[in-house]
Amino acid sequence: MLTTIRNGLAVKKETVSIPYTKIKADILNVLEKEKFIKKLEIKGKKNKKIIEVTLVYDNDGSPTIHHIQKISKPSRRIYAPVKKIYPVQYGKGLWIVSTPRGILSDKEARKEKVGGEVICEIW
Repeated sequence: MLTTIRNGLAVKKETVSIPYTKIKADILNVLEKEKFIKKLEIKGKKNKKIIEVTLVYDNDGSPTIHHIQKISKPSRRIYAPVKKIYPVQYGKGLWIVSTPRGILSDKEARKEKVGGEVICEIW
């Protein structure tokens, strides 16, 4: 999913389509809340659902997402307690963290005082 978004931004696409899963939808909801993407729409029925993501660009045509990287991988899980969750890029970016309270941004995780698995970082 992250690579699809990165590639869409590289060729300046307006929207990208991603196969639906609940965790992808939760991650994209966090990105929409933090204004890294414009909107997301879930289309289709049952097992043929897709998520259509509308990307955001600045006035000069450059993408708002400059860096998007997966941190935790199936071969190497990265966990962070709440004390180790710091602001990314001096508050301009964010970590997306999978916590017992759901998928949260780093700001929300610090506010709720929960740690978890660091999924990715974006700025």
